[in-house]
Amino acid sequence: MRPATTLDGVTTTPVTLPIGNQFASELPELAVPWQSDETPDPRLLVLNEALASELGLDADALRSADGLGLLTGTTVPPGATPVAQGYAGHQFGGYAPRLGDGRALLIGELTDREGRLRDLHLKGSGRTPFSRGGDGLAAVGPMLREYVVSEAMHALGVPTTRALAVVATGRDVRRETVLPGAVLARVASSHLRVGSFQYVAASGDVELLRRLADHAIARHHPAAAGAEHPYRALFEAVVAAQADLVARWMLVGFVHGVMNTDNMTISGETIDYGPCAFIESFDPGAVFSSIDTGGRYAYGNQPAAAEWNLARFAEALLPLLADDQERAVELAVESLGMFRSRYAASYSAGFAAKLGLTGADAALGDELLGLFHASHVDWTGGFRALSSAARGDTAPVRDLFIDLAGIDDWLARWRALDPDPALMDRTNPVHIPRNHLVEEALDAATAGEPDLVEQLVDVVRRPFEQRPGLERYAAPAPQDFGRYITYCGT
Repeated sequence: MRPATTLDGVTTTPVTLPIGNQFASELPELAVPWQSDETPDPRLLVLNEALASELGLDADALRSADGLGLLTGTTVPPGATPVAQGYAGHQFGGYAPRLGDGRALLIGELTDREGRLRDLHLKGSGRTPFSRGGDGLAAVGPMLREYVVSEAMHALGVPTTRALAVVATGRDVRRETVLPGAVLARVASSHLRVGSFQYVAASGDVELLRRLADHAIARHHPAAAGAEHPYRALFEAVVAAQADLVARWMLVGFVHGVMNTDNMTISGETIDYGPCAFIESFDPGAVFSSIDTGGRYAYGNQPAAAEWNLARFAEALLPLLADDQERAVELAVESLGMFRSRYAASYSAGFAAKLGLTGADAALGDELLGLFHASHVDWTGGFRALSSAARGDTAPVRDLFIDLAGIDDWLARWRALDPDPALMDRTNPVHIPRNHLVEEALDAATAGEPDLVEQLVDVVRRPFEQRPGLERYAAPAPQDFGRYITYCGT
């Protein structure tokens, strides 16, 4: 064991990290060995101690000089083979045959306390062969956004990648202005994407495509291995996982903002929190991303966008589905047809729970959404107020609507179904990462004051609890906040 190291005069234990290189060794054609850029003055901004514990890592060791080296990729643990992963992707509908990790590295795989394999991945670690002219760096604000929003999504029960740490590098990053740089250490079930399969399919190497599919089956959908048609079973498992995931996004009012095929995981986890946001006033056409000028990935378009991406996944898998291409297409179309019914079932069950009901009533739900839209009702606050109405106090709900006759009539019919307020309290959050509060916290952190980020994370990690003194965290943005616009941060 290496001797203890010091940081700011404090003696700490060294990092011990059993890490594998499964992806790099099994799929070297998709892995370019690479090294992170040096960090002039690394400083830990946030450390996700709960996640570190899940991974069996010592939080104090991660705070050491060696720990910061691990979290920035400048210290490579034994057994690790840091690589930039290759993938392709459709970006806003246009195909790019060679994307890949332009500012990221996969350090390797860890086994967590429950025996699950998890990727340790860096973002903002410097240029790679996939950088395409970019600087390979990341700024403090966007990396902390990923920490805040991914922790909120995890607490809300939405499958997601998670941030282990954000480390300031001491290096400036040039965007519209000069910003302080940072590296995000991210943990995921894997970083396999639809774009990974597109990258291989474009090469025409069917044997490599088969190895990639076998790797994905073993890693994420092992039941498919025993199916009569394993690769079709893999496709259907991904279809189901993504249908469930997008339904969860819709139920909490989340807008991903950049649903390109390189941002759709095979695991069914949410990945890449760039221009993401949460809706406030209910609007199916809500768009926040500065680059989504046509509304391709608007809130209400997300299910259709996911289905479109899955069609591209099916195209990549065609050589594995059948020897005859026409038969392969027929099987792919049939399996893709599962998406809409799976999404509808998942969304309907979730929406019924938001209303405190055990069975879905589509007409009742649609009518409520129409009332929400007409009165610009806050999605999160509106559903939480319904809990009070289920207990007999309708005033908090009525105060949100312009059409009082309409909401009174709806409430009467809904309450006749005997909704369960306890179920509603478990389903409808009090707290989400409100867009104005996220910006407030990130602006403060960029200016060198990260305390507001940690306060916000503490709130969103307990989203269903009504906590005295935190009323501002449950309130929509003030009117003078204006139209919210988000950016990718690249």
